[in-house]
Amino acid sequence: MKIRILWLLVVISLKFHGLFAQDNVTLSGIVSDISSNETLIGVNILIPELKTGAITNEYGFYSITLPKGTYNLVISYLGYSNVSETISLEKNLNKNFSLSEAIESLNEVLIKDNVEKLNIKKPQMSVNSLSSNTIKQIPVVFGEADVIKAITLLPGVTNAGEGSSGFNVRGGAADQNLILLDEATIYNSSHLFGFFSVFNPDAIKDLKLYKGGIPARYGGRVSSVLDIYQKEGNSKKFHVNGGIGLISSRLLAEGPIKKGKGSFLLGGRATYAHLFLPLFDVENKAYFYDLNTKISYRLNQNNNVYLSGYFGRDVLSFNDSFKNTYGNSILNFRWNHLFSDKIFSNLSLIYSDYYYGLDLGFIEFNWNSGIRNLNLKYDFKHYVSNKIKLQYGLNSIYHKFNPGEIEPSNPGSGINAQKLIDKYAFENAVYIDVEHKLTNRLMASYGLRYSSFIRLGQDELNIYENDQAVIYNQDLQIYEKAEPIGTESYKRSDIIESFGNLEPRLALAYELNSSSSIKVSYNRLSQYLHLLSNTSSPTPLDIWTPSGKYVKPQILDQVALGYFKNVKDNMYSLEVETFYKKVKNRIDYIDGADLIANDAIEQVILNGEAKAYGFELLFRKNEGRFKGWFAYTLANSQQRTPGIKPNEPGINNGEWYKTPYDKTHDISITASYDLTKKWIVNINFLFQTGQPATYPNAQYQYNGLNIPNYGLRNEYRLPTYNRLDISATYIPKPEKNKGWQSEWVFGIYNVYNRRNAASISFQENSETRANEAVRLSIFGIVPSVSYNFKF
Repeated sequence: MKIRILWLLVVISLKFHGLFAQDNVTLSGIVSDISSNETLIGVNILIPELKTGAITNEYGFYSITLPKGTYNLVISYLGYSNVSETISLEKNLNKNFSLSEAIESLNEVLIKDNVEKLNIKKPQMSVNSLSSNTIKQIPVVFGEADVIKAITLLPGVTNAGEGSSGFNVRGGAADQNLILLDEATIYNSSHLFGFFSVFNPDAIKDLKLYKGGIPARYGGRVSSVLDIYQKEGNSKKFHVNGGIGLISSRLLAEGPIKKGKGSFLLGGRATYAHLFLPLFDVENKAYFYDLNTKISYRLNQNNNVYLSGYFGRDVLSFNDSFKNTYGNSILNFRWNHLFSDKIFSNLSLIYSDYYYGLDLGFIEFNWNSGIRNLNLKYDFKHYVSNKIKLQYGLNSIYHKFNPGEIEPSNPGSGINAQKLIDKYAFENAVYIDVEHKLTNRLMASYGLRYSSFIRLGQDELNIYENDQAVIYNQDLQIYEKAEPIGTESYKRSDIIESFGNLEPRLALAYELNSSSSIKVSYNRLSQYLHLLSNTSSPTPLDIWTPSGKYVKPQILDQVALGYFKNVKDNMYSLEVETFYKKVKNRIDYIDGADLIANDAIEQVILNGEAKAYGFELLFRKNEGRFKGWFAYTLANSQQRTPGIKPNEPGINNGEWYKTPYDKTHDISITASYDLTKKWIVNINFLFQTGQPATYPNAQYQYNGLNIPNYGLRNEYRLPTYNRLDISATYIPKPEKNKGWQSEWVFGIYNVYNRRNAASISFQENSETRANEAVRLSIFGIVPSVSYNFKF
């Protein structure tokens, strides 16, 4: 069925092609870096005479259809010198361009026409991009550049607290973010429980965060998409860069397989602070290591193949009694093919695996769990005309969920082997996106995605009376697990439950003048996977579970309105947005829910809804010795979880309550100043409303103990969070651009040593026997130094 739909889309595209082909010719090609041959994403190819242009895709390809004639072509890309060339177009032409990095001492070509004008015109909104260089300049704890920490400085993006993993977008949960590395899904984005992210900034080529107006080619999550592409590798010469820090180091090598045609990239990171712990008679260990790899090869002008991978592991151990290992593994084979100068395709076969393991020596058993999937994607980009561009494709994902398995660690163990029931599912989608220039001032992007989810058969499934897995005890006034009335077994080919959803997308951009525009967007998204976690921050032990008979897919509707302006030829830029979103079927947990090793998770969850709305402002200074941005978010995120029956209270009496990731005010200031050619100073300042928390509102005595009685869920907040970080980069020989190049980075995280609360717990004072609040702070002031090099 999906294949038929795809072919129908192709036929429609070809009809469009014939309609617009008369008296027009097509200019297409690849734009790459002149020194490494690395293709460049998002390069502007401008034709000032026609006030139009094109932008390179994820593989550096562009295509634009123009009337026959002679044109002055301008190629512009941030951080690179502009290229200007006159081209006579009498027939279709394939033209590749190579750009060189901008050097201040060169008199580069200056184009007075606003080179960022296309970004004002394009309907794409609620999207933020960060370069690898920007990420590396942001001061972070331990001096290690961090992708996740960097995006939390953008409006609408927060984390769940200091030292926590994941991130939250526009009041959404961390599991509602789709995180892609070379198109493969990353299920846990953190190392060392959130102190580092899994992304090596040296290996990153492009990063985009979609908070709203999400194109139809993306699906499967309802909050955001973080789309990251790795570098392809230098196909012209061998190149190495790396860094040495106080607790971690990294090294990346790249070079040609066959000069000009093929390249490789191999990068690794590791921490080593644990190696010094035995000197202090400490046997505990906590460290991570990861590996990025990629092979690229150009078969001919129309065909390219790529093989990319990532492997990462975290290890936490206490003596020989406890060892925790977890991490991601991905592998992606891609084939780019040009059917013509107007139709670009990409076929991907992707394997993704998230593993979590525990070795509990003190009770003599091992635990492991995880999720694996195999994904087949086929995507097309059709440059129909100067006014219409199409993207369409399909993908199918096979999921296998391992909720957990217990194995005795030795023959004498008193623990019996136990295997929680594996779950299986197919997730499928077909989509079409249209980018349409309606008038000289009005552009539209509209599309449709149809997604389906098939829950496949499993060995055993509980059956409950009236299909209610949770019951309300009127006498005790609490929710309890319902007792199954039986079980049902399925063959793997059986279908337990299936879902299908249409997901329309629409975005409009109206150009007020050459430097400003207003934009509006609407999108619907479906999410079929759920992260089982009753903490505000994901932990490696959290389990992913599929939608099915008792857990329904989440459905989001979001609208956004924004104003965008470039000032002084993009020296300054302003983005102002407001949004409202609502999510159906957002689950929450009954009081006392046990999520670990639970083979019947439906017994501890209730179905509800969530909503979030807010205002975002981002003001940037993009050029000059002083650069940076100011970001402010005013937002509200709430959830409502009613009872199953009308006379039941649900959670918080069925009223709206704050989600764990609600932060009313969020301010961040990020700045960089080129003090001299050798010294660059960077700062960032954060101020956030404290995250919601549940505190006791009374206490009672039982057998001589003071027992706290907790109030409504998320009724209170942690104290306000604020922090100032500073770093200075010293470049000994800034004029040197060949051979060994190096820099020193000195940093201070949390300059004024504020003890921000990661959590507040309540316990009995050992002396007074009274209940007391105890604040847990992760970091005070943390100095750092690192040495970076390349050759």
